[in-house]
Amino acid sequence: MSDNNLVKKWYIIHTYSGYEKKVKTDLEKRIETLKLKDIVHRIIVPEEENIELKDGKKKKVVRKLFPGYVMLEMVVEKEENIESIGYRVDSDAWYVIRNTAGVTGFVGVGSEPTPLEEEEVESLFKKIGIEVEKKVKYNLPYAVGDTVTVTEGAFSGSQGKISDINLESQKVKVMIELFGRLTPVEVDFDGVEN
Repeated sequence: MSDNNLVKKWYIIHTYSGYEKKVKTDLEKRIETLKLKDIVHRIIVPEEENIELKDGKKKKVVRKLFPGYVMLEMVVEKEENIESIGYRVDSDAWYVIRNTAGVTGFVGVGSEPTPLEEEEVESLFKKIGIEVEKKVKYNLPYAVGDTVTVTEGAFSGSQGKISDINLESQKVKVMIELFGRLTPVEVDFDGVEN
């Protein structure tokens, strides 16, 4: 997967009704064990709280918004062509999720998982009381493999090649030569120039 085309998207998976919390717990354990936390970020069972009157007393009741469904946020690769924009799910993560006990599949067209639109996620999160993470879009003038000059920190003025771009932490890793060896230096996006 190319680092420049990686984006976070929300997907919905279908589960056996009543197994949503168990699927969430099992998925979190499997993702941790199989070291897929950098791909699958959050797993949510959408619920809302209601106040009901029972025997003349107010009681707080938590209800699932969509019984049989679980939401998960994943890093996917954005694929653009002349006709459309698509998103490719990591095959290891897809396999782990799809083969978790209680999961019947992703919501999507055919076997292809379809991500939720940003407006759908915002609307859903507002309903369940989760703060929406504001997405910052970067139009980076460089890519992995480009030669750049470091403009900040102790290595300011040093030249090297970009070996990694981390959108999450907003940093790039530049391999500079130091004492005859290539050394990785991590700087902010605006800490390098072409």
